[in-house]
Amino acid sequence: MTQRGDVEAFEAAARLAVHRAGAILKQRWNAERRIERKSTAIDLVTEVDRACEQAILDVLTSSFPEHAILAEESGAHGTHEFLWLVDPLDGTTNFAHQYPQVSISVALARSGETILGMVYDPVREELFSARRGSGAHLNDRRLQVSTIADLDSSLLASGFPYDRRERADYYLAFFKGFMMRTQGVRRAGSAALDLCWVASGRVDGFWEWKLKPWDTAAGALIVEEAGGRMSDFEGGPFDIFGNQTLASNGTIHEQMIEVLRPLL
Repeated sequence: MTQRGDVEAFEAAARLAVHRAGAILKQRWNAERRIERKSTAIDLVTEVDRACEQAILDVLTSSFPEHAILAEESGAHGTHEFLWLVDPLDGTTNFAHQYPQVSISVALARSGETILGMVYDPVREELFSARRGSGAHLNDRRLQVSTIADLDSSLLASGFPYDRRERADYYLAFFKGFMMRTQGVRRAGSAALDLCWVASGRVDGFWEWKLKPWDTAAGALIVEEAGGRMSDFEGGPFDIFGNQTLASNGTIHEQMIEVLRPLL
């Protein structure tokens, strides 16, 4: 069993890691960007992604050299019951265009269960965090999901996966389905922040296809610890390695599934 002192040490390291990465991001915000393409024309990476990731890995490996790490840019490092999941810059396309919706996400899983999550928005200086069983916080304030109970009164968030040019009509069908049933749908470009905004009640629900574990591990725990619900698109258990991410305040969850299920 993980002891309280262990979790506090894990949290302190994660906090230091995201703040160091955030300092790099803020320092480079107005600098010229060197942008490269990864798997597709719209899957970008910059030297800032790599610098932020290295800053995070330096903290984690010096603090817990035996732990495993799965990071977006450098992949898997080692094997261990403790696994850190690292997204050094969630919203790279936004960063490339100086669109101020970016975040840094760090989570820790033990034997497959996420026990700690931290998402830092360096633009707004907002740190979202959660420990399993101990609630979720924004800086020092306790988080709670919204109380909206009717999908027709809700505001949702979403995003599109990297194969959206090849499957545009399919993904847009989901967007249209919710557009017709809600007060609005927002597409801001950082899934980790979208999940945290569900947790903070800024939006009432979120869905997206084909996210990666480093995108969702921290945010999903923060949603759950804020009183929300995570699942796949049919209400099954949420899996950070799965293709379907559905988050909500809980009260509109089944209504969101009713929209999603016929479109699958």
